[in-house]
Amino acid sequence: MKILFDLLPVILFFGAYKVAGSSQATAFELASRWLGSGIEASQAPILIATAVAIVATFAQIAWVWMRHRKVDAMLWVSLAIITVFGGATLFFHNPTFIKWKPTALYWLFSGTLLISDLVLGRNLIRKMLEAQVRLPEPVWPRLNFAWAAFFACMGGLNLYVAYNFSEETWVNFKLFGGTGLMLLFVILQGFYLSRHMNEETT
Repeated sequence: MKILFDLLPVILFFGAYKVAGSSQATAFELASRWLGSGIEASQAPILIATAVAIVATFAQIAWVWMRHRKVDAMLWVSLAIITVFGGATLFFHNPTFIKWKPTALYWLFSGTLLISDLVLGRNLIRKMLEAQVRLPEPVWPRLNFAWAAFFACMGGLNLYVAYNFSEETWVNFKLFGGTGLMLLFVILQGFYLSRHMNEETT
């Protein structure tokens, strides 16, 4: 349920894009009414989907705050990035900005993990997982670097798909490709860590 909740803006972005694309004339009329003139009919689905994603992220944070009176830093970062890149897409009527949004988020995570570890001496992956997982000392830096490398690669892959395939393919990749690769990485990482967890407990 938490995974679905975290993915909610992406799922709604995907759904809004598909619905708007199936009725492009209605989507164009709606986008023109709310976002002003100068919009091409082909741009309407991605603009509507972007607006839905922004609203969904705000609603997501409001829900978390009402339930727990605390919001994770990751959600605040996601809100800031979707507001900046999504807002630029809506203001300039240019989908390039929203296509860069996942890359900006991935590369921010990657840079934060690396800088925190190498410069500040704080392993953020260890800080998040140490209470649940016991691992040998040498494994923690490898794990931190693996996540940083994964996020860096995901950022590059997002741009590759965005600039070499159709917009619809990128939207599909954003939900299914990104989520699928993340789950695959976690599963492979689980197999790797299981050996070291056994070592730690023996």
